[in-house]
Amino acid sequence: MNIYKRGDIYWVKFRLDNKLYQHSCKTKDKETAQEIASAIHSDIVRNRFNLPAKNTGKYTFKEVFTEYIGSQTVSFATKELRTHMSKHFLPIFNNSDIKNISAADLEKYQLKRKLEVLSMPKNMGKREQDISFRLINIEIATLYNFFVFCIKKGYLDKNPCSGIKKLNELSRLKTLSDSDIKKLIAGATNKLTKDLITFLIYTGCRKGEALNLKWDDVDLQNDVIAIKGTKTKYDRYIPISKPLKELLSGIEKEKVLVDNLSTAKKDSCLYVFNDNGRKLGDFKRSFHTACRNAGLKDLRIHDLRHVFASKMVMNGTSLYITGELLGHRTTQMTKRYSHLVPETLKKAVDDVWSKK
Repeated sequence: MNIYKRGDIYWVKFRLDNKLYQHSCKTKDKETAQEIASAIHSDIVRNRFNLPAKNTGKYTFKEVFTEYIGSQTVSFATKELRTHMSKHFLPIFNNSDIKNISAADLEKYQLKRKLEVLSMPKNMGKREQDISFRLINIEIATLYNFFVFCIKKGYLDKNPCSGIKKLNELSRLKTLSDSDIKKLIAGATNKLTKDLITFLIYTGCRKGEALNLKWDDVDLQNDVIAIKGTKTKYDRYIPISKPLKELLSGIEKEKVLVDNLSTAKKDSCLYVFNDNGRKLGDFKRSFHTACRNAGLKDLRIHDLRHVFASKMVMNGTSLYITGELLGHRTTQMTKRYSHLVPETLKKAVDDVWSKK
């Protein structure tokens, strides 16, 4: 049995009765890949020779969670998030039999994590209602989905996470005034960061969507951008506004100049936002520099998505259309901006009746 890499992901390859089997382990972690590879090999051997399913009567949390992560068909970013969330609860439930993990155990874990967050230096002296426990809620949601998987596999009869209440979350629906937006863009120390900040504000795209955007998906003739391979696994299309077209046209002219300079760089400039032909991995550091220069505190890259949504809603765009532009799969996500609607509705009524 051979474990090898294709890009960042490990694969397993082996022969059985002169037939070659190749399967993705769907993970970048070698140790996890080896465990998944062994499970794949065992399953194929059992099916090939009609052997009874392996049943030791005990399923440890670690082995089943590894199986759960390997079975995910969600986006790579979501899978990475779930793996990252496990760093807190995996050491605690590690070798426990999943059948013995109770709701009380999970509530105890939730309380432990809550106390850890409360004791963080940044939260010292704050009232509990002023502290967000969002990450803990994500951890509990990850555990809930894990136990749903266990039930589907026949390992458990009920979900011990059912009924566990969410902890307090603070809204991060931050927005910026027009003057703050100008300050933020002016605060960037290089053109690439300025362009990225401007693009995110004009489109409401996620950071990963912007960094993965290719010129093949930008249609400046028909004024539309195709956002593919999104977090929700659905493609969506964003109209190109006049200022956004000016921005993209300027970047495209720079791309043509680079293409003329080097044939080698021509192939590497497939991405709209690139660093001298190299795909950009992140721009978090330069973004924080722009925030500092603009005098804006506690601002994250993802907040620019909220800036876009707030602008749309406050200018009369319906929650439905705003949700479509953001790529929301449920209306619940867009309802977070509903507090901005009353002002828009009042303006609409005033506009109608002021004509009488």
